[in-house]
Amino acid sequence: MNHSVTLLKSTPEARDLRAEVAALQAADQKLTQAEISRQSGVGSTALSQWINGRYPGDNERLEADLARWIDAHNTRTLEAKALPKAPDWVSIPTSERILAAYSYAQLAGDIALVYGGAGVSKTYTAEHYQRAMPNVWIATMSSDTKAVVSALEEVTMALGLSVRGGAATLRREVARRVRGTMGLLIIDEAQHLGIDALESLRAVHDKTGIGLVLQGNESVYAHMTGGNRAAYLDRLFSRIGKRVRVTRSTKGDIDALIDAWRLDPRECRAALHDIAGKPGGLRGLTKVLRLASMFAAGDGRSLSCTDIKAAWRDLGGE
Repeated sequence: MNHSVTLLKSTPEARDLRAEVAALQAADQKLTQAEISRQSGVGSTALSQWINGRYPGDNERLEADLARWIDAHNTRTLEAKALPKAPDWVSIPTSERILAAYSYAQLAGDIALVYGGAGVSKTYTAEHYQRAMPNVWIATMSSDTKAVVSALEEVTMALGLSVRGGAATLRREVARRVRGTMGLLIIDEAQHLGIDALESLRAVHDKTGIGLVLQGNESVYAHMTGGNRAAYLDRLFSRIGKRVRVTRSTKGDIDALIDAWRLDPRECRAALHDIAGKPGGLRGLTKVLRLASMFAAGDGRSLSCTDIKAAWRDLGGE
C-alpha cells in the first residue's frame, strides 16, 4: 500500500494566480484577504495591491509565495476530503455518566467533579453537551493558568467577555455575566489550577448559583483530598454535589464506537479493544479507525485487519 502524498507543483509560470485566489475565496468565505495574508506570509498591503494589479515590489517573488500557498491549501483540502470523519456523536456508557453529572450541576446550580484517565471522552462529552444545551461555557486550563488571574482570563474568554484587570475585577465581571443564566461553567483540565484559582471559581459559584463542573485527570480529586491543599480546599470540596470517576474506557464504550463507524471487523475486534486499552483510550482508537479507513479507501476496498494493524504501527503503536 502506498500512503504517500504527492504535492502539487508550486511554479507560478503560465498560471492565472489572481483567478485562482478569487476562485478559492468564492468557494470559502473564510478566506478573506487578511486570512490569505496570514496563511501565505504575504503582507496584507502587498497582497491587496497585487490583487488590484498595482504592487510596486518584486511581483515574481510575491507570486512564488502565493503559488506555494495555493498548492499547499489545495493539497490540504484534498487530504481532508479523503480523510474519513469520526461520527459527530456516539452515545457510550461513560459519556452518559458524564452527561448526567453536567445535567445535575446545571439544573441544581451545584458543583460536580468529573475526573479520570486520558482519552475516556471527557472533553468530547463536554463539547457535545455545550452544543445541545443553552448557556454552557467550557474554559480549558493549561500549565500556564495556575494563577487566579490567568485562570479567570480563560474563563472570561470562554464567556465571550473582553475585560482586563486584576483578580477581583475579573471575578466580578464573570459573576455579572453568568448570574441569572441558569447556565453551566465547565472547567476542563482543572488539575492545572492552583488553590487561589479554585477558590475564586468557588466564590463565583457561591455568589451566582451557576452550575460548575471541575473536570480533569485523577489529580483533580487527589489535590482536594490529600496533602496541604486539602485544608485550604475544604470549602470547595464540601460543596461538590456529584462525583464521577472514569478511570478507563469500558467494553461497552469501545463496542459502541466501533459500531458507530459502521464497521464489523469481527476478527479485528479483539485488536481494537486492545488498542483502546492503551494510553489515549478512545481517542487513540478513533485515530486508528480513521487512518485504517483511509488506507482501505485509498485501495478501493473495505476495511480489513491488515489496515487496522498498519494504522496502529503508522501512528507509533507497538
